[in-house]
Amino acid sequence: MALVCLRDLTPAECAAVQKLAHSRTARAYRVQRAQIIWRARCGESASAIAARVGLDGETVRKRIRRFNAEGLEALKDRPRSGRRPTYSPEQTATVIASALSKPQTLGLPFAAWTLDRLAAYLHEHKGIAMQRSRIDEILLHEGLRWRKHETWFGERVDPAFAEKRSHGPVSAGLVR
Repeated sequence: MALVCLRDLTPAECAAVQKLAHSRTARAYRVQRAQIIWRARCGESASAIAARVGLDGETVRKRIRRFNAEGLEALKDRPRSGRRPTYSPEQTATVIASALSKPQTLGLPFAAWTLDRLAAYLHEHKGIAMQRSRIDEILLHEGLRWRKHETWFGERVDPAFAEKRSHGPVSAGLVR
């Protein structure tokens, strides 16, 4: 357990750390890191800070050492190892925007999206070849949920339904 001392903060760093340490809207990990630095600036020991923020002492000391070396950049996450995202943020935004749009406004002959329809549209019109499961993950991550099938009573959505129905057998329970 090595003793770690926080370096002197510049006035700009001090103001930024104080603001972030007391923020209620910033990301929790950044607020916690700023609180560590703020408490260290106020003279608290690493073990006392660790007890207050719910971390171990070595993690607190590591955060202080990183701040001493990097300044305010130390409050941000570093890039992590692992596979790079398969789809760019722009492609992901296109998926979300398309799912939120009404198919008829895009000149499509249906009133609601399904995963298959959305995947086909993205591939044919936007050049994004994406599996249904990945589209579903993106939409769920954004808090978007698919509606359950609705049962229609009264007039059908398709005005030519009766005419189409009389020209061929009706298959029970199948929905396209």
